[in-house]
Parts: sequence; structure tokens; C-alpha cells
Amino acid sequence: MLRRRAIFASLVVGSAGAALGVLAMVLGGDGLGIADTLMLLSFALTLPWAMIGFWNAVIGFLLQFRYGSDTARIVCPPAAIPAGSTAPTAGTGGRTAILMLVHEEDPDRVHASLVRMAADLAARAERPGRFVFFVASDTQDPAVAGREAALFGTWNERRPAGADAPPLHYRRRASNAGHKTGNLWDWLERHGAHFDTFVPLDADSMMSARALERLATIMDRAPEVGILQPLIAGLPNTAPFARIFQFGMRHGMRAYATGGAWWQGDSGPFWGHNAIVRTAPFMAHCRLPRLPGGPPLGGLVLSHDQVEAAVMRAAGHAVYVLPDSDGSFEENPPTLQDFIKRDLRWCQGNMQYLRLWHRPGFAPMGRLQLVLAIMMYVAAPAWLGFVGIGLGQAAMAGTGGASAPLSPIGWTLGIGLFAVMMGINLMPKIAGIAALLAHPARRRAHGGTRRVVGSAAIELVFSLFLGPIVAVAQTVFLCGLTLGRTVGWDAQRRTLRELGWGEAWRGLWPQTVIGCALFVLLAARAPVLLPWAAPILLPLMAAVPFARLTGRAWLGRLLVDHRLCATPEELRTNPATRPLRHHGTAPGPITAGKKAA
Repeated sequence: MLRRRAIFASLVVGSAGAALGVLAMVLGGDGLGIADTLMLLSFALTLPWAMIGFWNAVIGFLLQFRYGSDTARIVCPPAAIPAGSTAPTAGTGGRTAILMLVHEEDPDRVHASLVRMAADLAARAERPGRFVFFVASDTQDPAVAGREAALFGTWNERRPAGADAPPLHYRRRASNAGHKTGNLWDWLERHGAHFDTFVPLDADSMMSARALERLATIMDRAPEVGILQPLIAGLPNTAPFARIFQFGMRHGMRAYATGGAWWQGDSGPFWGHNAIVRTAPFMAHCRLPRLPGGPPLGGLVLSHDQVEAAVMRAAGHAVYVLPDSDGSFEENPPTLQDFIKRDLRWCQGNMQYLRLWHRPGFAPMGRLQLVLAIMMYVAAPAWLGFVGIGLGQAAMAGTGGASAPLSPIGWTLGIGLFAVMMGINLMPKIAGIAALLAHPARRRAHGGTRRVVGSAAIELVFSLFLGPIVAVAQTVFLCGLTLGRTVGWDAQRRTLRELGWGEAWRGLWPQTVIGCALFVLLAARAPVLLPWAAPILLPLMAAVPFARLTGRAWLGRLLVDHRLCATPEELRTNPATRPLRHHGTAPGPITAGKKAA
């Protein structure tokens, strides 16, 4: 593992240094001024996240190409431990709690999800008595709470999905003190001692019996593992934004996470849900302190999952990523506005790591995970700063200002660097699609080569528009954090809906104004640069129409009719294994299907 990390660090540092050196040559033809130096510093801040993503994807693709379906066992050694190596923990009999934490969620949707999971476990679980459902609520709305009690409080009397389905225990806290973390610890203090492991689920999560059994079995065989995190695939969806986003995330994340697992090993990340956690060490080590001061950076740790992983590893328990999404699902936000709202909540939580990463006690890899979580959001304002300074320099050069125009060699190097950096940032998507096309069974499960290529082209255009729009949103929000601005952690909007023009404008007017202002500036002073600035200007200027288009029901129906950006679960012909959530309805059966999917 040390050798792998040394190789990976050399690749990242070497490629980042080369890119920074080329930019220095481009900018330094007439000497490096203050603006040039600021551009170099901004560019340097974008490179760690970009280069780590690039090399994760490259390594992940090579591993998938070399080992195929055995890749997960190569990069996650506990998955390769043979049966019979160990027995379940004696004190609890290896029991696993499936814990659904809810706050102001639609009870009928949550209930429908749990019914499908219960039916799958009743029909397919090797040890049905191992699993027990818990719904831990801190819902405050009386009407929603009443519906929860009606659905979950009578579960055991009528036992949906038959007598072999797992039992369910429901409890609602009178207050939501501590939010989700407080709800979790309330459950742990009441029930944690009775379970060897627990599987936290978000309200939009679903997992198949096969996936749950696999995780529980690995934990039985590898007692040193504290957290085992599989990948999470997007559920089938007719909302065009969610549908296109899940297609790119599903395949790009597989290559990215495989490469990451190769060098991170037993110090991997934790995403807070759809994972299995060993209860005793979590209770012993993972209660997090309140940070000094008030919001946005003080108080309750909002993005608790990565900190819990770092603490678990520091206590001597392994944290592994299993780079396989077979049977592990979640819903994605239905519109761009909902996606940005969720992303900014994560942004605020990750920025709290500024007060945590340097604290004593963390293992080096755990500390690095926290730094990477910070860099994920620092990269956006750094990239915008780099672009803004560069365009300002170009505008001054175009009107005889202080900045001299680039030489022919400078133009060649600059264009080459631009092309290389575009490829580097797109590599996770490229590697993910290449791995999919190289795997015949997975390719057929996604509708065949033509549909995969067509879907990839749609998702590429989608991503090119999404990137600058989200970068501006993150930058504006980070500026607000310095002034004390914060966001609420209310229930996420999950239902299928259309986004109106007014809502789109209220959320995206900064992108529109910035894009139009830059266009006017360049058109007046440096029109020759407009084609090169188009990948940034067009998404910003079209942010509102883009949000509106990707929230239109007719576009979703068109994608469904042509089977584009579809999941294998959606394309199965057997009605018994149709989508988990589709056309905005309650979920159907949860069968994960063939491994190739």
C-alpha cells in the first residue's frame, strides 16, 4: 500500500507540476506580473482535485479492463476473504439493523421503499432473521408525524410482505436536537448494543437483499473493518435532470472510486448512508464534538460522515470502499435548483473541516480525506478566479492596456494546455464510458452500444453546462460564508416537478449576469477570444433556460421513449424487476438483477 501511494503521489505531483510549468511559460513570456502570479496561484489550487480525479479514473479503468468483475475484490481485500474464515460476533449473533433516519419526509414514499426491501429480504435473504428495520424520526410536523405513526407503528401487526419480512421498530423524537446526528445517536444509545452492525439509509435510499447480505457477510469475515462503503447508483427517474445526472455519475464514479480504492486501501471515505458500520467501535469513537463558535463554521458538525471515517481509522478500524453499486440505490435531485441546494449544504459542511483537519489524533490518510473534501469546493472559486483574471488581462491587451498579447508559441502552449485540462477534467466520465463499452454484458444491460454512446453524448453536453453554473453557485456561497451566511438542513425535495421560469431566475440570476457581463466585455475589447471563452460564457448566459429545459416533463418522456440515459433496472423486460422509482411513482420491486448490471 505504501508503494501504491508513493506511485500515485508521484503521478499527481508530477502532472500538476508539469501543467503549472506550462502555464508559467505561457504567462511569463514578458515576465510574471502581479496578475500573472495570481493566475498561477489560482490554477495551482485547482490542480490537486483535478489531477487526483484524473489518475483515479485512469487507474480505475485499467484495473477494470484487466480484472473485469474481480476488480472489487482486488482493491477491497475483505471482499475476497473466503467463506468460513470467521463467525459472526458472539454477543449479537451478527444481527444487522437497517436504520432509516427521516425528518419531514413523505411517509408514503419511505414506507413503499421499506416494503419493497422487506419483500426482497423475505424472498432472498440467506439469513432473514439477521436484519431488523428501524425508522428513527425527528419529524416535527404533526400531520406528517401522524401519517408516520399510522404506517410504521402498525408494521409488525400486519407485517407487509409476509411473515418472513423483517420486523420494524418506529420511534419519533419530540425534538430534532442535533438534527440527523442527534437522531442517530438517540438510536445508538437505545439499540446499538444489540446489533453487531447497522446500515444507515437516507430517506431516498434503497438496497437489495443481495447487497445487504454481501455487506453483512464481508463484515462477518473481516472483523477489523469498521465501515464498508459500496457505491450508490441513481434510481431510475423520468425527471430529465436526475436521469442525465445519474447516468454520468454511475459510470464515472465506478472508475473514479476503483482507482481511489487502489491507493486509499483501508483508509477510504464514508458517505454516510448505504454502507454497513460496525456498531461497537462507532459508538466508542465516533461521537463528534461541537465546534467552537456559531454557524456557519462552528456548532454541530454537519458533514459528519468523513469525520467519522477519519476517527474510525484513527482508532484502528479499517474503512473500505467496495467499488460496486450492485443493489445500492438513491434518488437524485429532480431539478438543477434542488441539486444546487443540496450541493451548498455539503459545501458548508465540508468547510467546517477547516477547523478539524489539523487536530491531533487523525491518521495521515484520514487527515488527507478531510483536506480533499475541502479542496473539492476550493477548486471552484480558484478556477473562476483564474478565468476572470485571464479574461481581464485579455481585455486589457485588446485595448492597448498593460498586458502584452501572447506570442505564437504562447498561443500554441495555451491552447494545448486548455485542451489537456479539458481532457483531465472529463477523464472520469471518459474512463467510465470506455469501461462500460468494453464490458459486453454491462453494455447490453444499458441498451446496447448506440444507446450508450448517445447517452454519453447527452451527458457530456449536460456536464459542460452544469460545471460553470455550479462553480459560480459554490463561489457565491463561499463568499457568503465569510459574511456568516448559512443554509438550512431541511428535508430534500424529491418529488417529480417542473421548474418554472421565475424560480429558475431567482436562483440563477448571478450566473446569467456574470456570463452576460463577460460576453459584453470580450465582444467589445477582445472578440478573438470569444470562441475560447464559449465553454464558460454559454453555460452561464443560458443557466436559466438550461435549468428550465432539464426540469421539463416532455424531455424526460423523450429520453424514456428512446431509452437514453437509462439504468439497467429500467430496461429489464420482466415486470417483476422493473424500476425502483419510475415516472414519479412509488418504487417497484428492488431486485438488483444480474451482476453485469
